Amino acid sequence: MTFSSTKRGKPGFVSYVLVLSTGVILTLLMVTAYRRATNSMAAQKNVQLNVDYSEKEDAILRSIVAITPNRAMRAMQHYSSSSDAIKFPLRWQNIFTEALAQANARTSISSNLLTTLAITNLRSGNSGDSALGTPSAIFKAIAPETGYVSVGVNRSLAGYPPPLTTSATIRSMDLIYPIITTGKVYGTLAQSGVGLPVATYPNYNLLTYPRINFGYAKPGDPFVARRNWWAFSMDVGAHDAALTRLARPARDFVLSIYEVPSQLAISASSFMALGQYASGDAWQNVTISGGIFAGKAAVEGTTAFSALASRRGMTLSGGTTLGGQSFASNPFQPGVRESYQLTQGDFFPVSLASESGRVAFVPINRGADFFDRLAHAAESSVLSPTTWNNYSIGALQCAMRLDITQVVSALNKTPTDLRFSYLKGGVRQDLSISLTTGVATGLPPGYLPCCVEDETYNFGTAVVDLAYGKNGTYAYQTGQTGSVTFDNARFGDPLVGVFKAGYYKPSYPFEVKSLTSGKICIAVYPQRFAAFLAALGADSTAVNNSLVVNVDYTNIGPTYPLKPLIPCTDLDYGCILQECADFTAFSKGFSLVTNLRTYIGDDFNIVQATPPAGYTPVSGIYYPPCSLFTPEKRYGVEVNPFAVRLGGQIGSLASDIIANPVRPLDSKNVNGANFTADRITVNLQPIVHPAELPPITMKNWLVVLEERRKEFVGF
Repeated sequence: MTFSSTKRGKPGFVSYVLVLSTGVILTLLMVTAYRRATNSMAAQKNVQLNVDYSEKEDAILRSIVAITPNRAMRAMQHYSSSSDAIKFPLRWQNIFTEALAQANARTSISSNLLTTLAITNLRSGNSGDSALGTPSAIFKAIAPETGYVSVGVNRSLAGYPPPLTTSATIRSMDLIYPIITTGKVYGTLAQSGVGLPVATYPNYNLLTYPRINFGYAKPGDPFVARRNWWAFSMDVGAHDAALTRLARPARDFVLSIYEVPSQLAISASSFMALGQYASGDAWQNVTISGGIFAGKAAVEGTTAFSALASRRGMTLSGGTTLGGQSFASNPFQPGVRESYQLTQGDFFPVSLASESGRVAFVPINRGADFFDRLAHAAESSVLSPTTWNNYSIGALQCAMRLDITQVVSALNKTPTDLRFSYLKGGVRQDLSISLTTGVATGLPPGYLPCCVEDETYNFGTAVVDLAYGKNGTYAYQTGQTGSVTFDNARFGDPLVGVFKAGYYKPSYPFEVKSLTSGKICIAVYPQRFAAFLAALGADSTAVNNSLVVNVDYTNIGPTYPLKPLIPCTDLDYGCILQECADFTAFSKGFSLVTNLRTYIGDDFNIVQATPPAGYTPVSGIYYPPCSLFTPEKRYGVEVNPFAVRLGGQIGSLASDIIANPVRPLDSKNVNGANFTADRITVNLQPIVHPAELPPITMKNWLVVLEERRKEFVGF
């Protein structure tokens, strides 16, 4: 028997349309998710690249700030233009190239870190890593100019600082190298951007202190300076934009080197102790206005200052107050500045140059070289029209020079010959003065030739003694002035039948003089210079307004002097300053520079003068601006003064690597003994106007790199 059975299932069907539609939808969802993931990765890549580029740019900018002042100095130095190998590293192109290298901008991860990771066959996925071999693709001048930088001279650039004025030659050099020179001045193009008339103050003017953390001055306040600047745009990403496909806006920057004459109440690039004398006594009767700058500072005892700025750190005693605030802890700890600014104001009275990443403060301190012009050979083949020595050494900047050139013997150091140099019609003139013999037979020392028989010489207002004659026979007249004709009618005929000559003896503003101890010195009498220069027919004291006193040790022999030592010794010559109370004859002030120990024997600069037109002193009292630069000063000549009173500004040229601190207010008498604290009165204040600058000053450079944001400067 057979049996069969058929079982039917539930009915159904397959829709091809539904299957295809579902597949398409799922595929589209997958593609969309993939695209979003890809876009997200691209966005993350761009964000990371932007962060990477921003960090590289910040490092590059800090490197530019560090490199540029060094290159500017080298462009002023001997042989800087002597060969391509020497001058090429000084170019803007090379400055930027070196900045890329110093900032390690060519890679996102350092080789040291790669070694530490110890990953074999490591490959970087950062498409922004590049050799950056074409700096011109990264750094560009501000449009419409071309090249690496736009220079701040001879034309105004909207939204940028006031320009300086200079020659076309200097401008063309400035486009290639960072050029610092006294040949850049403020002209009419800058008038709207500076505080004072440029016709009166072309060299240094009143500028606005930049908004930086380094408090040499208060941000936004006026200070005395000259601003050299160069503008450029930078975009590191532009170098490899074709590879990274990253579009970034270029950032515009201004790199400034402010030339800042020393103007604070107390300033030194060396280690300086404040608040106590070397004896350990606290400062008494001391008033200090404004801020103080020190390379490194140690504040001792209970001391109050308005502000203190330093390059290499400071230590503050528990009794120190700065800007009215006591900083018992480290004032540079995170949050201290911010807390102070919230409660006391924007200006923080304690600052280090290193606090601002794009700022450098460079004191121009040549140390003992500043006092001695004979220690330096002439410079040549220099890129800048102003050589480094002439720019940074006060002794070389002086209009007048006085040298000891010969002595009696190796055992007798008494000077026998001096050499005086001055400017006449802007041209340097040398006058050799013998202290033992006259310029003609039988004529006493001190007389100078002026003309021959029947000629006329005009002595102006100078009072002089006269001699007329020849061959040891002379007729004399004393205390004469004005126009003098040297002839027989005036003097008689002291030597009949012989053609004669005229001579005069002025009141010399210097002489050889000894202290009571027997120390041989050169005595300088500033109040005599106006009449002396008039008798010489020289330029006035407006031009001949500074004097360097040196010993000419460049010749070797028993009758030539030896080089003085620094620190000064009792065996070396000294310099005496007397008849120095009244400097009103020096309309632009007076400066003395010497490498000899200086003894101040009279009141110094205590006669008020009429302020320059357009200038009103804050105190209402104006003294001609004066400066003294000497390795050591003492007070008194014939006797020891009972006390000293100091005013103005005090600085130091001591080395910045000395172990023992400079104590700027310590004072010694003629015998070398320290004045006690109760016999020293001090009233120091900063220079606030270029009319207060003396002819010779110490200089500093303030290097600032600022970004010019278009939304803020309006261009």
